Parts: sequence; C-alpha cells; structure tokens
Amino acid sequence: MKYANAVDILTKKQSLGIMPGLTRISALLERMGNPQNNIKVIHIAGTNGKGTVSAGIACTLQSIGFKVGLFTSPWVIDYREQIQINGSFITEEELTEYVNIYSSCEATEFELLTAIAYKYFYDSRVDYAVVECGMGGLEDSTNAIDHPLLSVITSVSLDHTNFLGNTLEEIAFQKAGIIKQNGRVVLYPNPACGHIFEKHCIVRNARLYKVIDKGGFRQNNIETVKTALSVLGFECNILIPSLPARQEMINGSIMLDGGHNIDAVNALVESLPERKITAIVGMMRDKDADAYLKVLSPYATEIITTTPNNDRSFPAEELKRTALNYCGNVKAVSNPVEAVKNAEYDFLLVCGSFFLARDVRGILLDL
Repeated sequence: MKYANAVDILTKKQSLGIMPGLTRISALLERMGNPQNNIKVIHIAGTNGKGTVSAGIACTLQSIGFKVGLFTSPWVIDYREQIQINGSFITEEELTEYVNIYSSCEATEFELLTAIAYKYFYDSRVDYAVVECGMGGLEDSTNAIDHPLLSVITSVSLDHTNFLGNTLEEIAFQKAGIIKQNGRVVLYPNPACGHIFEKHCIVRNARLYKVIDKGGFRQNNIETVKTALSVLGFECNILIPSLPARQEMINGSIMLDGGHNIDAVNALVESLPERKITAIVGMMRDKDADAYLKVLSPYATEIITTTPNNDRSFPAEELKRTALNYCGNVKAVSNPVEAVKNAEYDFLLVCGSFFLARDVRGILLDL
C-alpha cells in the first residue's frame, strides 16, 4: 500500500459521518492491546483554545527534555500533522503501515486516526501523550481511556449543537465526560458553566484546579498551560508555539484564522490591528454565521464571502446575504483561491473555517 492509498482509505471513511460513541473505538483499541491505557495521557476538551493549550503543554514538556506525542485536529498543512512526536509528523511510511493493518476494522475516520495515534505513541515509547478531543468529550473517541494523567477543560461555548446540545450547560456536560474517577482536572475560567464541572468532580472524587482568570483569551490559555504543568510538578518557562490558522500572521499584512464560533470571533477581534481590513469569510452550515458576522463586521471595511471546498459549506451568495445585515460593502466570490488572488487590501483577514484555511494557506504564503 502507498501513502496516497492510506489517506484515501481514511478520508473515504468520512462518508460514515460523525458517529459519537465508544463501542467501535474500544473494540479497535482492544485489538491493538489497549495502548491508550499504557501511556501517560494529558486529555484536553473544550470548545476554543484546545489546540493552543495542547500545543503549549506539548512544546513546553519537550523543551525540558521529554519525548511528547501530540494528537490534534483538524489539519491545515498536512494530513499527518494531526499525529506528531516532538513536533515531527508521523512519517508517511508509519501511517501507511498502521492503516494497512487496521483499516478493515469498523471505525469512522476520526476513530481510526485516534486509535493509530494511541498505538503510535505507545510503540514510540513517548513520555507523555497530549491528546485533544475531536468533539465534546463523553462520547468522543479519544475518551476510550481508563485513567488519564490529567484532564484539562478549556473555554466552553456553543458549538456542534446538533450533537452536543442546545445550551451551554448541555455542552459542558458532554465536555465533563473526560473527568475520570479520582482524577485530576484543570479548568479554564468558565463562569457560565463552571458549576457543571465542579459537580462532576465532586461526584467522581476528582481533584479540581481552577485557572485564575487573567482577563483575556490568550492570557487565560497561557495560564491554563501553566496550571496544567504545575499540577504535573513542573515549574518552567511556558512555550506557546505559533499554530497554522490560529490567528496566524503571514507576511505582516495577512491574518489567517480558522475559528468559527462566537467565542472564537470575540478572541479574533481582540487581536486585529487598527488598519483598513478586508475580510474573506467562509463558513460551514452548522455554524452560527449570523452571530459570527455580527461581531466581525464592525472591524471590516470590506467583506468577501466565499465557499470552502467542503459539502457542508455555506454558498458564498447565501453568506453574503447574511453579511449584508451588518456591513454595506460585501461581495461574493465562490472560489476561495480567486477570492484571495483578486482581493485588494491594506490588511487581509481570512477567517471562519479551518477548511477555508486549508484551501488557501499555500496561496497566502506566496502573496
């Protein structure tokens, strides 16, 4: 089997859709010998900041001499970036070999990828594995683990409501599913739903460490990383690496951001410069585009709506109609690459979806 065939097998499993539950992943991990229960896992759930906190913990642990696995999603640069050890992607040959052995098992794409990550980290004898939930927590495939070394909850807001619930409390309940009996839990400041996590910790006799509110998303993410490492016994300089499509600055006049919910856009506008901003926006249909654009629009001189290369995307014209409610200068360009190439800007913001970021990041780097 070649690497291209392995990726094709994985991506074709997307046709199964999102199927919450631990039955399939547990059976697959059992076949692998339950590697997830034989490594030190730092398990991270939340709506926003998961990627930043996960990468911060992993990078800092690596800086003090540990071998650290990192499992995150979604990918932006390369499919293999979802599974890393000390900043290096799993090789094409290694991923292909795991797919060749285990792809016949009943599993969705994310379930198979999760199982491969756990097996790869175990086989590679990592000191720590930092594992980010894909969606929710309780029924997320990463949660097929008996006892993580530490559970971390980042910022929680409304997202994936069709799977996780329509209220903040319902979503928090799902995220709290990663809290294990007698475990340790680090909690980002979540005043609106913190009581849900506190209750779960009491019921499960888990020790709760509350992160001190530093007054902003970035500051609170850094403090969450610091608190998590302190709980693990490490007092050291915190490293927060730059991540693709997380308020990523390119060539000084372009920002690329894949955040797609209300908290993400609130964090985004905090970081925007006081310049004339042209915003290229693409979003998925399951996101609250109206709320997102309402927050973003006052900061944009012009909005260009586009259609990311995904079946779940809003058509550019439909997104344009929503944007016109808040901005008088809106146009639709369906093709994301054409939208980027033809944009006139002093400062260009490309935002609203990691799928959009995946479509255009390479073009942006060449501008």
